[in-house]
Amino acid sequence: MITAPELAAVDGIQHGFFGRKGGVSDGIYASANVGLGSKDNRDHVLENRRRTAESLGVPTDHLLTLYQVHSADVVAVTQASDAAGKNADAMVTNQPGLALCALSADCAPVLFADGDASVVGSAHAGWGGAFRGVLEATISAMEVLGAHRTNIIAVIGPCIAQESYEVGPEFLERFTDADARNERFFVPSDRQNHHRFDLPGYGLARLKEAGIRQCSWTGQDTCADSEAFFSYRRSVLQGEPDYGRQISGIRLAQSGD
Repeated sequence: MITAPELAAVDGIQHGFFGRKGGVSDGIYASANVGLGSKDNRDHVLENRRRTAESLGVPTDHLLTLYQVHSADVVAVTQASDAAGKNADAMVTNQPGLALCALSADCAPVLFADGDASVVGSAHAGWGGAFRGVLEATISAMEVLGAHRTNIIAVIGPCIAQESYEVGPEFLERFTDADARNERFFVPSDRQNHHRFDLPGYGLARLKEAGIRQCSWTGQDTCADSEAFFSYRRSVLQGEPDYGRQISGIRLAQSGD
């Protein structure tokens, strides 16, 4: 489990960016695959989720995940059932004991906290969600619960880094058509008319433009580190039939923690 110093310093917050180690799955899913949408043994996935919940100090049914669809949709959670079966890519809460989690396998998991307001959030921000505004939507949803964006800390967890993220010309055009300044997140790759995209850099820029003063990236490249992380892109490059998912989560402490 990776923790961010900025979030660890906030009283009343527990969080973690989990990798692929420490679970019971095997084969291409070894070992801590938590993706219920994968083709892994379901009992293995449930045990991996139980272990994650235990690490975050919550019951398994309070380890909350969504059916992620690369959207900018956010769910405000007041009880565990609020997240059940929801198609969305971010959650926010001001209630203790609910672990808001994002699954990832190259996309960026982003954890948010306003310790003064006791409001937390999590977001799944691949290029699609980030492009559509999921980070800004999460911040706005936290403000509805009493947070102030100038007090919010946001940390991007392990995700695919620019060195591993080659894209075609239509991908670059999509971003530069939306905002010419987005060209700064691309560098030429070895293949003609192809570039490498800086997903964490793009996410950090959007957070800063949204008024988040404290934001950072933990720095790990999921695609490049097969020992520590699952990666969708690496699975495709290696011709594997499926891939595992890792999890990142944050929660407000309960009395007695």
